[in-house]
Amino acid sequence: MQEFTWRVGGPQGGGIETAATLFARAVGKGGWWVATRREYHSNIMGRHSYLDVRLARKPVQAFRERVDFLVALDGETLARHLGEVREGGVVLYDPRVLELTLHKLPMLDHRAAEDLAKRLGQADPSLKEVLQAYAEAGVQPLPYPFEAVADRIGEALGVPSLKARRTLNTIAVAASLHLLGYPLEPLLQALALQFRGEVLELNRKVAEAVYREEVPRLPFRLEVLGPAPGRVYLTGAQAAALGKLAGGLRFQTYYPISPATDESVFLEAHTHLPGADVAVVQTEDEIAAVNMAVGAALTGAKAATATSGPGFSLMAEGLGFAGMIEAPLVVTLYQRGGPSTGMPTRTEQGDLMFAIRGGHGEYPRLVLASGDLLDTFLDAQKALAWAWRYQTVVVHLLDKFLASTGQVLPKEALRVLPPGEEKRLAPKAGKPTPYARYAPAKDGVSPFAPLGTQGVFYWMTSDEHDFLGHITEDPVLREAQMEKRMQKLQTAREEIPKEDQYTLYRDGEVLVLGFGSVKGTLLEALDHLEGVGYLHLRLLWPFPEIAPLLEGKTLVTVEHNYSGQLADLVQQETLKQVHHRVVKYNGRPITLDEAVAALKAVKEGRAPKRLVLRKGV
Repeated sequence: MQEFTWRVGGPQGGGIETAATLFARAVGKGGWWVATRREYHSNIMGRHSYLDVRLARKPVQAFRERVDFLVALDGETLARHLGEVREGGVVLYDPRVLELTLHKLPMLDHRAAEDLAKRLGQADPSLKEVLQAYAEAGVQPLPYPFEAVADRIGEALGVPSLKARRTLNTIAVAASLHLLGYPLEPLLQALALQFRGEVLELNRKVAEAVYREEVPRLPFRLEVLGPAPGRVYLTGAQAAALGKLAGGLRFQTYYPISPATDESVFLEAHTHLPGADVAVVQTEDEIAAVNMAVGAALTGAKAATATSGPGFSLMAEGLGFAGMIEAPLVVTLYQRGGPSTGMPTRTEQGDLMFAIRGGHGEYPRLVLASGDLLDTFLDAQKALAWAWRYQTVVVHLLDKFLASTGQVLPKEALRVLPPGEEKRLAPKAGKPTPYARYAPAKDGVSPFAPLGTQGVFYWMTSDEHDFLGHITEDPVLREAQMEKRMQKLQTAREEIPKEDQYTLYRDGEVLVLGFGSVKGTLLEALDHLEGVGYLHLRLLWPFPEIAPLLEGKTLVTVEHNYSGQLADLVQQETLKQVHHRVVKYNGRPITLDEAVAALKAVKEGRAPKRLVLRKGV
C-alpha cells in the first residue's frame, strides 16, 4: 500500500476530531507521513462534520475525492458520503441506524435529501437502501455496533454505560486499525499524547478490549513502516503560533472569530514553553485588538493580532493608523467564506484584494501568503522580522483550510530563523531633545525610538505630519512623507530574497500560478501531468517581478474565490493575459483529482476560460 485515506464522519461535537487526531498520530508513530483535513459546520453541535486522514510513504498535503475507508458514526454520514468511497473500499457503520429514512435524519439538508432520493429513485429511501447502493458500487459494508460495543466493554470494566460511550471515538479508531491489521502499540502511544490520568486509563483499556475481538480480514492491510523519531504533528493554526514564538513575539491580541481563534488559544496554552515570553490578550472587539497591538508595538514589543475577514474589516482604520505612524505590526488573516459572516468554517481565498487595498488612502503594507504548514511556521517569523525592518503593517495571509489542516512534519525543518535587521534609535544621555522620527531616509525607513527611549521625545498623530510628528497639511511636506513611506515597498521588493517572493517549481508551456493553500495540491498534480509547470507566489504585495517568467506561456490561475482575484492581480502588475481561471468557491478545498482533471483539460484545449470546480460535501 502506497497511500490510504481514512474518513470519519458524525455530528459536530461528537468527538470526531479527537478520533482523526488519534488515527493520524497512531499511523504517524508507525512511520507513515500524514495529512488531515477537517470539514465542520459552524454551529456548536449536531450538524454533520467529517475529517480525512491521508497517509502515504512520502510527505503529502493534497486530498483525494474518494476515500478507502469510511467510518460512519451516525446515519447522516452514510447518506452524505455515498459515492465518495472508492470501489473496493470499506464503510464501517452502526447497524442500528438502517431503519431510518432520509426524512428522519433531522440535520440532513433538504437539498441533499432530495438529491439522494432522486438518485435512488425513491421518495424517502431508508439507510438500508442507501447502504445497498454502496454495495452495488463495489464498496464493502461492515456493520459494527459502536454503542453496543461500548456498553459491553464498559460492563466488563465495571464502567457505567454513559461513561463508556464517551470512548466511542477511541472505539472507532481501534476498530478501524484492528480491521486493517495494524498493531495496538502505536495507538496506545497516540492515546498517551491525547489523554491524561483516569481518562487515559479508560481509553487504553477500551482500545485493548477492541483488539481482543475477532474481526474479518480486509483485502488491504496497513503495515508499520518503521520507527519515525524526530517528527511532530501540527495544525496550521499551531504552526502559525509556534512560528510567532520562534520569531520573538511578545504581545498578541485577538477577539474570538473562526477560524483564527485556534491560533491565539494555542498561544495562551503554551506561554510556558522555553523561550516564550508573550502576553496574549482577548479584547472586547477587533477595533480594540488592532489598536492595542499597535500600542504594544510602539513600546518596542514585537506585536501581532489574528483575525478573519469580518474582524479584518473592523481593523481597517487601525491598520491605516499604523501605516501613518509607521508602527511595525503583523496581522494574521485567516480567510474564510464571505461576504459578511458567510461560511465561518469553510475555506476561501476571497480576501486577497482586501488584504492589499483594505482601508482608505495609501500606505505601504506587505502581504505574505503561506502555502503549507512549514511555510506557515517560517513565514510567521518572517512577517515579524519584516514588520520591524520596514516599520509597517505585514498581513500574513492564511485560510481556513490551512488553519485546520494537520500534518506530520520533521522537527528539523521547524528551524528558528536569524533575527532580521531593525533600525532602532539608541538611548541618549542628558536632557531629552526632540527627535525627527519621520525624517527622510533613502530606503524609506527612519530609526525608530520606542516610547520611553531615554533622551528623546517626538510627537505622534494620525494626521499627516512633518519630520517631528507635528500635524501639517503643507503640500511639500505631504509629498515628502508620502514618498518616504511608499519607498518602503520598493526597498522590500529589492531586499526580500526571490525565494521568499516566489518559487518556480517546474516550467512548462502551460504555466499554473497559485498562492496560499493550493500549493500542496498543485505540486502533487504535477506528478500526473506533462508539459505543465507551477509558479507559486508567496509575496503578493509588493508584487514580485515575474513578467519574464510568463512570456510565451499559456497562463492558468487556480484559486479559492469566485472572480479569480490572483488572475486580476497578475494581469494588473505584469500586463500578461491569464488565459484560464480555475476557481472554486463552495467552501471545500480543491482535491488532487479535481486539479489534475482541470489542468489536463487546459493542456488538451478542452477548458473554458473560466472553469468552476464543484466537488465537496
